[in-house]
Amino acid sequence: MAFEFPHHQIASHGFARVGAPVDIGAAFDILDEAPQDVSAREALLDEAFGPARFLKTCERLREGRIPARGLALVAKGEGRLIATMRMWPIFAGAGRPALLLGPVAVARDCRALGLGAAMIEEGLARATARNHRAVLLVGDAPYYARFGFDARFTQELVLPGPVERERFLGLELTKGALEGAQGRVSGAGARDAVAMPRRARELARAA
Repeated sequence: MAFEFPHHQIASHGFARVGAPVDIGAAFDILDEAPQDVSAREALLDEAFGPARFLKTCERLREGRIPARGLALVAKGEGRLIATMRMWPIFAGAGRPALLLGPVAVARDCRALGLGAAMIEEGLARATARNHRAVLLVGDAPYYARFGFDARFTQELVLPGPVERERFLGLELTKGALEGAQGRVSGAGARDAVAMPRRARELARAA
């Protein structure tokens, strides 16, 4: 999905200020996801993508795992959760740690606020501050190009399922981080014992 973000509201260094809520017109704040956000987050993802989201190739890298530390974000406004974005530990080929960005979802009535772009900016800022070196995603290339994502970084990488090659994009947070990257992208990070049964049920529902 494409969310326009007014250029005068982006920090001059390209990323949002790390560690502080992002406030645009006092409409919403971007915060760390909390355990009590799970139900609202899942409802928002269902609204945005439907049950077929569990069949996506990128889900093979996320299922049953815990998001990268400090990189599970939500936006809240007027007392409700209105956006979600997560990043996940992966390997971009053997022995090359990276992050997977997504999914990003915004409540239907908030999609004109530039919130999707704000979430991505904040996530990339936090990832950089935590010394992550590279980010991969599957998404709309013209939209993600504004953040520096490009298909040239993923030419020799393979996802665990079908994907449109032009939508498989990478970003180097550290120059050269994806130089020579090749092989299969795989999931990494800790397992989530609570999420695994839930995801199994959702996969059955989506099939």
